[in-house]
Amino acid sequence: MPSHLPLIIIGAGGHAKVVLDACLATGHRVLGLADADSSRHGTKVLGIPVTGGDDWVRTFACADVMLVNGIGSVGDSSSRAGIQATFAALGYRFATIIHPSVVIGREVELADGAQVMAGAVIQPGCRLANGAIVNTRAAIDHDCRIGAHAHIAPGAVLAGEVSVGEGAHVGAGASVIQGIRIGAGAVIGAGAAVVRDVAAGKLALGIPAKEIGTFK
Repeated sequence: MPSHLPLIIIGAGGHAKVVLDACLATGHRVLGLADADSSRHGTKVLGIPVTGGDDWVRTFACADVMLVNGIGSVGDSSSRAGIQATFAALGYRFATIIHPSVVIGREVELADGAQVMAGAVIQPGCRLANGAIVNTRAAIDHDCRIGAHAHIAPGAVLAGEVSVGEGAHVGAGASVIQGIRIGAGAVIGAGAAVVRDVAAGKLALGIPAKEIGTFK
């Protein structure tokens, strides 16, 4: 990533605040935040102005800035994925953000737009796809695969060789034993203990986690 380029954060809510903090901690220059909610325009997040919406972002040439996806997701990553796809189609690139307190092992691959927040641990051989989030103090053991725009929430723990599908959500404090497959769009509830595979689009809760239906 051309780290000398200034950044613009898309979104100005809670996840944007956490991502912005990571950007500032790593010494990035942040020009501002863009949010579709005009009531936020003119406010500040961690001292950085919320300057406008998508139209403001488009006043910058693609070659002159990089974007950071500050849209969060709790079970539904469609807004996050959609905004990234929209700007990528216009030629903008999304920065990969890694908080300086993160521990990352050897042979870890982070795709464009992946985000790893404060205190997280990612062990050797893991791969994070485009736009994936490993949130605060989450722990990802060896050779895991995290799909595009999947969200590993704060404090979640994945044992080795776990696969998390595109857009899936592993809730805060959940634990997933080794070798489990979590399908695309599935949602694992906070604090759950996942000991068997979870099918795509399903909601799984409890200890041990059981599929209780389709997430909506």
